[in-house]
Amino acid sequence: MVAMVLATLILSGLTSLALAQNAADSQTRKELVHEAQALATTFEREAVTANGSDPAKALRTLLLALRAPLRLDGSAVVGLRPLTGTLFQPAAPRQAPALPAGLRAADLDPTALSQDETVSGRAGSVVFAAVPFSTEIQLGAVPRRVTLVIVLSRRAPSSLATAGPWFAVSALVILAVAGLVAYRLGRRFVAPVRAAQEVTSRIAAGDLDARVPAPPGTDPELAGLAESVNAMAANLAQAKGAERQFLQSVSHELRTPLTSIRGFAEAIEDGATADATAAAAVIASEARRLERLVGDLLGLATFEARRFTLHIQPVELSATLSAAASAFAPSAGELGVSLAVESRHPVWVAADPDRLAQVVANLVENALRFARSSVALSASAGPEGPRLAVSDDGPGIAPADLPHVFDRLFVARSVPQRNGSAPPGGSGLGLAIVAELVAAMGGAVRAESPTGPGGGTRMVVALRPAASLPPTPAGTARA
Repeated sequence: MVAMVLATLILSGLTSLALAQNAADSQTRKELVHEAQALATTFEREAVTANGSDPAKALRTLLLALRAPLRLDGSAVVGLRPLTGTLFQPAAPRQAPALPAGLRAADLDPTALSQDETVSGRAGSVVFAAVPFSTEIQLGAVPRRVTLVIVLSRRAPSSLATAGPWFAVSALVILAVAGLVAYRLGRRFVAPVRAAQEVTSRIAAGDLDARVPAPPGTDPELAGLAESVNAMAANLAQAKGAERQFLQSVSHELRTPLTSIRGFAEAIEDGATADATAAAAVIASEARRLERLVGDLLGLATFEARRFTLHIQPVELSATLSAAASAFAPSAGELGVSLAVESRHPVWVAADPDRLAQVVANLVENALRFARSSVALSASAGPEGPRLAVSDDGPGIAPADLPHVFDRLFVARSVPQRNGSAPPGGSGLGLAIVAELVAAMGGAVRAESPTGPGGGTRMVVALRPAASLPPTPAGTARA
């Protein structure tokens, strides 16, 4: 901040000095022009050529007398040849003119002077004015009318000499104030930033309980920074805890079938089981359970990374529900659960038929795990668009858990039991896969527990209508 203030002062000071110097030069030129024009007018009107008087000589004598009162640094009276535009010494026409120190004949612009124009300007550190006038002078024995030029010069006033000391004093005062303000603001701004840096370092080292303090009166930007860092730490801590729970849940899901497989395999190996066929069937069933779990984990990772393709086309929703009901009818029968499709009219949606079948299958499988006696599948097309719903009469979902049932980490939460026993085995990732697939197809899914815990669950999927697809040219197929 001090450096910025210093640079601003230097820039503004140089600009001000340049403007002041330019104004001083302009004022000096005006004064010199006025004085030279007054002298030229006077001599042009009152010049006397009788008795061999020499106006140029008389004018030079007068200028010497006026040098101090007019604060002149130099003066001269020179002749001008209008035809050639050259200057000469009136008393010795063959000689070059004697000009004030620092001036050259070219600086006076003889061409402009020959056109009876006043010339003024600056040459180096000298400000000058040159005014031409016509008079008669004695050249030998014959008087002749010639053009004379009065040249006055004055050293350019230095604005730095007068304004420099005051500028230096004011600059020191401003820099002192800027230093104090910078110190105060630096402590005010840098301290919270250092605190945030320290906390983020602790978070990076694994201390997810570290938080950035935000005392009252903190600037909104710094308070926002502290809130962002604290929110990040809280989210990381929550994610780490959820990940730990997720890994524990998956470990449990893996360990349970592995235990059964190992136990029955050892029993067959030791001859401790009388029905080896039944034991082999259990091993095969648990192996399939492991396969489903690994498949769900790999599938979810693929969906989250968006490493899959969709072939969106018109799909009749009621037919998809009927096919799913037929596929799960044997499982529902073994559980003593009725599985019905409630759909009166065809409902066309824009979806990938295979992915939509996977969505319905996961929803039905989830409903069968918790249903007491019935699962219902329905399709409808209302003002808000096509919907499919899968309902069960199970124990329902707690209100606090409804927003999280499609979270892949939700498997770590405790779930209600059916008929006093744990629900049938599952990977616990089915609903997370449903959410990923539905979102990829441009739809939305939500969970409802109409009457709260104990009142059943309803999964509702909103899909795009088939009319939202662009028209297909004749002779082509959608892909």
